[in-house]
Amino acid sequence: MDFLSVVGISVFIAGMYIAVGADVDQLIHRRSFFIVIVGSLGVVMLRSTLAEFLNLFPTVLKVFRHKVDKPTDLIDQMVELATIARKDGMIALENQEISNRMLAKGVRALVDGNDAGFVRASLERDTAITSQRHESARSILQSWGDTAPAMGMIGTLIGLVLLLAKLEEDPAGIGAGMSTALITTLYGAILANGALIPMAQKLENHAKREALNNELIVEGVVFIQKGGNPRLLSDLLSSFLSPKINRKRQAAEAS
Repeated sequence: MDFLSVVGISVFIAGMYIAVGADVDQLIHRRSFFIVIVGSLGVVMLRSTLAEFLNLFPTVLKVFRHKVDKPTDLIDQMVELATIARKDGMIALENQEISNRMLAKGVRALVDGNDAGFVRASLERDTAITSQRHESARSILQSWGDTAPAMGMIGTLIGLVLLLAKLEEDPAGIGAGMSTALITTLYGAILANGALIPMAQKLENHAKREALNNELIVEGVVFIQKGGNPRLLSDLLSSFLSPKINRKRQAAEAS
């Protein structure tokens, strides 16, 4: 579970509720809900294929529950795997417990005796497919975030048209009517800036970190397949780490 995502959305909702206070009932409007929420969802369906749309929701859940492995943990695990493979052979890796899906796939390829070229091609193809799936979900979320404010404006225009049509019959109702017309803009802004766009950005950040981890894994698994010295593997993969993390890692190893 991504603790900060849950806290962030909770703080946003709490902030909005506290700011509105007892007047929150005045912001609940059925017509605005259908125009902004249902309308923007329909536009998202229009711009997506069925597979892309169905993939959106499980991918969005990653914003709240997905955990990207720390590169340092992956490096330590691969150094351990390299040590086992060098000492007891590739077949000894078969019973190792590996939680990372990409690393587990690479180790299975090593146990099956595949050459380095096949292993690299297989893992890189898997990485590309995963990145494409994440990018598809991110682009849909971003598109939804761009559409929601526009639907809010459309709802406002609809409300103004209806307001002006009834102006002669009920001039005193202009204030309430204008308030209702503006609620749709509010819905669109909240949906886009309070949920969809931040989720798209976080999903993009998750995808970038996962892609970097996958690249690290590819290099590590190929190194193990070639029978390299495990002590050199840590130095090889340290280039994937930031200078600050590298310094901390080196200090920990020195102590």
